Amino acid sequence: MNLAFSKVAIIGAGAMGRGIAQIAAQAGSQVWLYDTQAQATTQGREAVFQQWDKLLEKGRLTAESVAGHKSRLLAAASLQDLAGCDLVVEAIVEKLDIKKSLFLELEKVLAPTAVLVTNTSSLSVTAIAAALQRPAQFAGFHFFNPVPLMKVVEVIAGLKTDPAVCQRLSDFARQMGHTPVQAQDTPGFIVNHAGRGYGTEALRIVSEGVADFATIDRILRDQVGFKLGPFELFDLTALDVSHHVIEAIYHQYYEEPRYRPNVITAQRLAGGVLGKKVGEGFYKYPGGKAQIPDEPPVPVVQHMPPVWVSPRAARRMPLLQLLKNLGASIETGASPSPEALTIVAPLGFDITTVAVVERLDPARTVGIDMLFEDAATKRRVLASNPATRADMRDAAHALFARDGKAVSVIRDSGGFVTQRVVACIVNIASDMCQQRVCSPEDLETAVTLGLAYPMGPLAMGNRLGPDSILEVLFNLQTVYGDPRYRPSPWLRRRGAIGLSLLHTED
Repeated sequence: MNLAFSKVAIIGAGAMGRGIAQIAAQAGSQVWLYDTQAQATTQGREAVFQQWDKLLEKGRLTAESVAGHKSRLLAAASLQDLAGCDLVVEAIVEKLDIKKSLFLELEKVLAPTAVLVTNTSSLSVTAIAAALQRPAQFAGFHFFNPVPLMKVVEVIAGLKTDPAVCQRLSDFARQMGHTPVQAQDTPGFIVNHAGRGYGTEALRIVSEGVADFATIDRILRDQVGFKLGPFELFDLTALDVSHHVIEAIYHQYYEEPRYRPNVITAQRLAGGVLGKKVGEGFYKYPGGKAQIPDEPPVPVVQHMPPVWVSPRAARRMPLLQLLKNLGASIETGASPSPEALTIVAPLGFDITTVAVVERLDPARTVGIDMLFEDAATKRRVLASNPATRADMRDAAHALFARDGKAVSVIRDSGGFVTQRVVACIVNIASDMCQQRVCSPEDLETAVTLGLAYPMGPLAMGNRLGPDSILEVLFNLQTVYGDPRYRPSPWLRRRGAIGLSLLHTED
């Protein structure tokens, strides 16, 4: 195979640097691993060797291939040892001045044709390259941990990067078994930018007292299909990492409301409640395993009232069929009787607003989230309002749990939980396309591979209907008066004329 880069140096022997060195050597390149601490270089090289030995034991590599990989991974004693490399990948501390100093030294050592790249996740590629004599030969090459398993890499062009350099890096990523995505030099690039809607909106929902951490995690796993709830994810990544990323992107975008941080993570960071690695985060981890509170039991209801469904309910016909399947006594009058449990299913509005606008008795009104088809979810979510009677809330809970499907009951919230989080995810992704941060296709690839979402955000918006996402956002703006929910022009225009969110302009 004709490698895009045959002689590669990795600077930084931490987990990221070791992972990049591993896959580069596996691709066939001669790789030099270097760290300013000689012991770290030696230990890093040995750690990669151990990874290959484990793969050999599991039968995933042959003895011949392991021997070849090991022969191509060398330890460098100084920057001078890297002089013959045609690619140098920096994977050191996220400090702008330290990175800039390193690359200035490398320019003195390397040939003019050598490509220099940074693995930065949060700093500007253009800013790092600003003092270089050959900024056209410099780019971002952002991998994700653990590198051998996370199969996406962001290729980032600075303002002066030669497009041919990005093409070579993309080719090399493929040779290493990874999928490259092209990104502009903007805060968070693709993956960290697109991920802003998930955790920040979940934090806001908690801060409003809508539901607790465990309930929100259950809802987003069971209704949408996320592998981890947002608070499970925060505990895994740790707040000393994730909170700083949230703040950095917020400030780099000059306090854009869509990315607003939350005092909850700031407070927990200050208190050292960082996540799983310290034994306590949003959950406690006795013995390394999350201690998840039990769900509230389904109420026992002696008398089930008749049920009336608002004519404005989302997915009204499927909702009526569901109630029929559950054995409900359904009222069909123009308004509910004085005894009826009143069911509403708004998009974006809270239950209070719907009860007032539709002139319903709030004491008997309960909402259900019908953004997703019921058959596609593992959980139903109900919401009361401040005036909902306990007997009506319990009756709704018991009724919708009759077939054994899990039910969560939350306090009043514009857009419940799922609508709010999904709409923010789709909206931010749409605005990234509007800003030309990347192509819609690369965005979908980066998010599904880098964040393990059940589908790309634009595909999710298409599945639910851009018009439905727009309705959620417009109504959330009405309820909260917050510009964080203003729809992106990309979403608004495509939703208005019935185009796919993946559709690009000629």
